[in-house]
Amino acid sequence: MASDSISLEKYLYQLPEERIAKHPLANRDDSKLLLYQDGQIHHKKFKNVTNLVPKDSLLFLNNTKVIAARLFFKKETGAQIEAFLTEPILPHSEFQKALKAKKMCVWKCMIGNLKKWKDENILSLRLNDCTQIKAKLIDRKNNLVEFSWDTDQEFLEIVEAAGHVPLPPYLNREEEAEDKDRYQTVFSELEGAVAAPTAGLHFTEQILSELKAKGVQQDHVTLHVSAGTFRPIKDANFKDHDMHNERIIVHRKNIENILQAKGHIIPVGTTALRTLESLYWYGAKLTKDSNASFKIEKQDPYKAQYQNISLTAAMEAILTKMEKEQINELRGETEIFIYPGYKFRVASGLFTNFHMPASTLILLVAAFVGEDWVKIYNEALENDYRFLSYGDTSLLLSQDENFQSS
Repeated sequence: MASDSISLEKYLYQLPEERIAKHPLANRDDSKLLLYQDGQIHHKKFKNVTNLVPKDSLLFLNNTKVIAARLFFKKETGAQIEAFLTEPILPHSEFQKALKAKKMCVWKCMIGNLKKWKDENILSLRLNDCTQIKAKLIDRKNNLVEFSWDTDQEFLEIVEAAGHVPLPPYLNREEEAEDKDRYQTVFSELEGAVAAPTAGLHFTEQILSELKAKGVQQDHVTLHVSAGTFRPIKDANFKDHDMHNERIIVHRKNIENILQAKGHIIPVGTTALRTLESLYWYGAKLTKDSNASFKIEKQDPYKAQYQNISLTAAMEAILTKMEKEQINELRGETEIFIYPGYKFRVASGLFTNFHMPASTLILLVAAFVGEDWVKIYNEALENDYRFLSYGDTSLLLSQDENFQSS
């Protein structure tokens, strides 16, 4: 169990600006890879990753797809207003259905220059001679924006034509042509993310094929990464941080694969990890209440009543529910907060890039590898690794004390 009060200061480190990768490498698999195994650190190349993933491993990849979520409108005065799409409201709250909307839709947005957008002002953005999109602020308190257009195009088509790639704010640059392709994994499929699952950016079709040929099984889950992933922690006691909520989609086959896994279960990225661990906690909740909703609150993993439930029992509880309801897909929400003291229930390995100091993601890494996170980050800095979204990556294989097996 995690202690009641933990200082964020312990998870600070000095990240020089020049170590932040502002652009992707020419080739996805040219990145460095830090391998952490049995408490030891080894410096490798990602293109050789097939030799590094343990035999019989099961990889989980997040197949969410980044949308061009930044829409810029100009007032007649010349002032620029940004509507950053974060969450669909109408006519559907599910991303796939919302992006198929025609004529009109409502989204919750982060709004740049909000003070200059008066309630009565309808902003417009012309895509071409035939298409113009209009934006109306319908709820200032909740940042709800109504978008409308006259053509029969789906909203996704509008967004792809008019929107801009939502690059992380710490890159501190405008998008460039390469970002449209490179800020997207090669296995992306379901639109809905406003940030990429960046550990997956290193994988190529060839590497995925090589891993498959080696016998490394691959499966896909979906977590639509929200802009909240970049929200800094402002509380000295980080347990008070208001954790962001994200939507996840899992399938019966995911659960069956977890139950049948013979070796390491390795999520590619913290988003896939949060999905798998959230799935366990949903199953744990179902063992206590067969009607439990698939919504994981940030402190659910630290509640005493769920601590002694095996992975097998949790997964079987989910399968029982799916069988009863005759469904093959589950849609849920999670604000799971993983920090030191957390015991991992599903993941026993992790691909992950190098994260911002004192962030929720550095806390997750520290939970996974313990105090060795300091050694790992020092080694990365000393060996000229590139940091953050477009940077290099690591493969972390868990130590027993941080993992609770079934």
